[in-house]
Amino acid sequence: MPNGCLLNPEGSRIIFFEECINSPKPNLKIHTHLFYTNHLGEPGGYKSSEKLNIDSAWEKWNELHQKGWTEVSHNYG
Repeated sequence: MPNGCLLNPEGSRIIFFEECINSPKPNLKIHTHLFYTNHLGEPGGYKSSEKLNIDSAWEKWNELHQKGWTEVSHNYG
């Protein structure tokens, strides 16, 4: 399952993927939270959130990787 966060190639945006806590396993949902970053590449300003089914979340995760987004270690929340 897509989980963690990705930073865009320019270092200007970061997106978090996390499992919805009360989402039933057969119909698993993933929250994504997109932020603008500060000069240190850390979340600086909230942009948007989305709730995706598992297939859409994998599609978005893979699409971002193909566009050059890289995994970084930040904790959401």
